[in-house]
Amino acid sequence: MRTLKLTIRKNLTRSVVMVCLLLGFSFKSDLPLCITGYVYESGSTNTIANAKVKLYSGNTLYAHTTTNQSGKYEFYGIIAGNYNIEISAPGFIICKQNSVLYSSGKVINKDFYLVRTQVTDSMTTTVTSLAEIEAKMSLEINDGSYSNVFMTTKDISYEQFNTESYDVIKENNYKMVDDEPLSTFSIDVDRASYANVRRFLNQNIFPPKDAVRIEEMINYFDYNYPQPTNADPFSVNMEVAECPWNKDHQLVLVGLQGEQVKTENIPAGNFVFLLDVSGSMSDANKLPLVKQSMKILIDKLRPIDRVAIVVYAGAAGLVLPSTSGTQKEKIIAALEILQAGGSTAGGEGINLAYKIAKENFILGGNNRVILATDGDFNIGQSSDAEMVRLIEEKRKDGVFLTILGYGMGNYKDSKMENMSNAGNGNYAYIDNILEAKKMFGQELWGTLYTIAKDVKIQIEFNPAKVKAYRLVGYENRILNREDFNNDKVDAGDIGSGHSVTALYEIIPAGSAEIPNDVDPLIYQKNVSIKSNDIMTIKLRYKRPNEDVSLLITHKLEDKDNNKGTPSENLRFASAVAEFGMLLRNSEFKGTSSYQHVVQQANASKGSDVNGYRSEFIRLVEICMLLANK
Repeated sequence: MRTLKLTIRKNLTRSVVMVCLLLGFSFKSDLPLCITGYVYESGSTNTIANAKVKLYSGNTLYAHTTTNQSGKYEFYGIIAGNYNIEISAPGFIICKQNSVLYSSGKVINKDFYLVRTQVTDSMTTTVTSLAEIEAKMSLEINDGSYSNVFMTTKDISYEQFNTESYDVIKENNYKMVDDEPLSTFSIDVDRASYANVRRFLNQNIFPPKDAVRIEEMINYFDYNYPQPTNADPFSVNMEVAECPWNKDHQLVLVGLQGEQVKTENIPAGNFVFLLDVSGSMSDANKLPLVKQSMKILIDKLRPIDRVAIVVYAGAAGLVLPSTSGTQKEKIIAALEILQAGGSTAGGEGINLAYKIAKENFILGGNNRVILATDGDFNIGQSSDAEMVRLIEEKRKDGVFLTILGYGMGNYKDSKMENMSNAGNGNYAYIDNILEAKKMFGQELWGTLYTIAKDVKIQIEFNPAKVKAYRLVGYENRILNREDFNNDKVDAGDIGSGHSVTALYEIIPAGSAEIPNDVDPLIYQKNVSIKSNDIMTIKLRYKRPNEDVSLLITHKLEDKDNNKGTPSENLRFASAVAEFGMLLRNSEFKGTSSYQHVVQQANASKGSDVNGYRSEFIRLVEICMLLANK
């Protein structure tokens, strides 16, 4: 058995190395050019972790990487030529080395020393030639190409090198029922926002406002909705009660509960791991965490499942062809050999991954690309618009998409959120190994097996009961009312056992409140039909392998108004929504407070077997302390 393991590893290593040598990935032999070294704090032997090292060809960014926890950076597979190097780190002066000719076939060791600064005027120190470097800075020679760059200057400040990006969210406002009785949106099972918010709070930092997507925070948690009892793949649940942050308003809950499909009834899986191994993925919470995450998934593979591994950096390559789930050691060996280095050709990687998925397509099976990245694509197809168009085209192949975000500092949430919305799939952020265990352990098939796709909701409010309404969250999932019956319009998917929750804050009919001041119409009048219904909800969905939607209709009646104690589901979901509004400093937060969120969450925590709701309460308590500073 030991001999077999060694043979598998040797053969796999040989094939992976050949692929990566051709594509410029980070393996250390016979590459055109390697530039490596350490970044130190000036005047000491302390290295600087997470420093940004950028390689420019003229004014064009050619490649970039980040120093690891030992302060080391590496560029492999670099074409010989003239390059500029820029080194930066929060709290230090930016260093630039310009117009340096690097010859092919060399391993160049170059260390840099950065000066710490705390003053206020922004400035960049630039070294323009090798002669100037030798004249101004300490120089040590190691095979003629090793230099220590040492810089000093006065009245210089540092720049915060955080390039994370988030799409602007304009919160949903109130809609007057007389003018707009229909509310139409796509469901959203993405959960990335909650884990990302947790990452910030665990660092004792409030998250950026637009990192907070309230619907994703609510849907991070499971709710106690009943399983479907008919042929539909999910149950529909509704409830209305007093709004916790505005006693004059009401809160309507709409909850969907996906069928929990037994593992033995889930069809064979054709999975393609698409892994970003570019230089920006070198941090411990990026590629190393990706490997740990994938191992959890690999351990759950069944004999009928298959996995291929595609990687991309400066180019894309197939590291492991489609391999049976019985060969777990071989799949893990392919993972272990990967290292980070080079630029990021995300578009090439996506094209190749979908090509491999299509070549190994299982008719009636579970065909899916699993993309793990920080989203920092920088060569080839890389803009948000280009990536969205690419994913829109690829979803026609019947292959689903799961996007897993990793890392911090250069994390591109906006790109991954847009890609996820454009494809049939879901999006999560992995901030630690426990989140990976949640995704690929307890919720494996909810993450990887779709039971209903293109799920849309359209609600018609009764003006005799509701004056105005506001959908809480789902800002980037709003649809035109005509999109509801248009099966060509994409929408969100539900996985096995997943629950989806949406909240509406409504102003009852008869209220004197005027949320939107609009003059009445002159040429037409609204006529209402007498009914005790508060609203009618319609849902459309498609089965995973079908293209024609099915319709479900339910009504919420006045008698369903919960004038007593709301359910545990509504109380906890409203606590999460209230927390999200506080983090966003929402104009609609009313009387919300962190203290009230903790009180509400504690009262509705339930059994909390995995401790996720207790963790939520701890995060709110962190905010209470940060707010009191």
